[in-house]
Amino acid sequence: MILKGNQRSGGQNLASHLLKDENDHVELFELRGFMADDLHGAFAEAQAIAKGTKCKQYLFSLSLNPPQGEVVETESFIKAADEAEKRLGLEGQPRAIVFHEKEGRRHAHVVWSRIDSESMKAVNHSWYKNKLTALSKELYLEHDWDLPGGLKDPLLKNPLNFSHAEWQQALRTDRDPREIKQAFRQSWQYSDSPKAFRAALQEQGFMLAQGDRRGFVAVDYQGEVYSLARWTGIKAKEVKQRLGSPDGLPSVDQAKQRFRKALSPRLKQMLQDLKQQQAKELAPLLKAKQDMVKEHARQRQELKAKQEKRWQVETQIRQARLHTGLRGLWDWVSGRATQVREQNQREAWMALLRDQKKYDFLLASQYDELHVARQSILDMQTAHCASSDRLDALVRSNIRLFENSKHKKAYIASLGNPKEDVCRAR
Repeated sequence: MILKGNQRSGGQNLASHLLKDENDHVELFELRGFMADDLHGAFAEAQAIAKGTKCKQYLFSLSLNPPQGEVVETESFIKAADEAEKRLGLEGQPRAIVFHEKEGRRHAHVVWSRIDSESMKAVNHSWYKNKLTALSKELYLEHDWDLPGGLKDPLLKNPLNFSHAEWQQALRTDRDPREIKQAFRQSWQYSDSPKAFRAALQEQGFMLAQGDRRGFVAVDYQGEVYSLARWTGIKAKEVKQRLGSPDGLPSVDQAKQRFRKALSPRLKQMLQDLKQQQAKELAPLLKAKQDMVKEHARQRQELKAKQEKRWQVETQIRQARLHTGLRGLWDWVSGRATQVREQNQREAWMALLRDQKKYDFLLASQYDELHVARQSILDMQTAHCASSDRLDALVRSNIRLFENSKHKKAYIASLGNPKEDVCRAR
């Protein structure tokens, strides 16, 4: 699972954030080493102790996120938290564990107090990002999950035969650099005049323009600027001999403006139509999922109430084994009282494990139900994406054409957050 941690202050804000009801389910699973029995009170304790030191960031917050589609038992989360605690030097420190569930995914947040109450010093976390990355990779390998790109060995990647600048530019436009070079070379190869070359580039989605140093460049509909000599592989001198002077060409800014004026009106109407259609199709599926989440919450409350009732009965049975008065004195002298207490502790521990297993089983069965509902939503969103990929690319490219940040924000506001609305499954 992916582990992300950081030192921080603001315990009350953090507690409020962790208990927000924006998730489908929120569970305060553990409070260890605090006198308070609620999250706000626990973090207030940590802050009060920190006032006796010079430490400002008195908490260490860690999120544990399993891969998409993986159902992880509570025990695995706790083991991961314990191992992170050991590597970060936080063993025995007060901690809180909160579980969040949303869209059928469960993840955890662990927060420790960094202040050692005996020495009144903050625990130092040297190289904690490297330690968490190493632990994250170990967890992926332990559970046999596919490693994400950020955890793979970079030496196993194919760097391709392009310069760093060319590759980064291609990544920004979501296009293969080999395809871009081919488009420029073919346009150059099959044109015999400046007019034909401009037309050929336009067919590929590029506009010929004048660069800052009076050289020839091409601008695409996403606002990216390409050096003509570099991407065609032709020397600048040869380019100038065939195309002549760039004085009659639009500047880079003018080319972006032309793209923007051509795309903006139509995009707004297309976005509006697409959002209305998607909302209408998704509404019944989202309503069914919301009802399912409410039913799952009711089932969990019912199970916990039954477990609590049984726990009280079993506790009374265990307590009844401990005699009082003369019989209690005789049990203490004979050693029977010690044996009974040990038996009670074992039975209490086994009861806790039993209840946790049953709770985890309920969660797993609910996840299965929720995944079916979620898959129906994803299938529809995937269909939406398949029909709107080109529109999504055009919207994002049109945003890049704005040089002025103020105008860019106004345009995004008028579209209604196209990045999320055009293709919700992304």
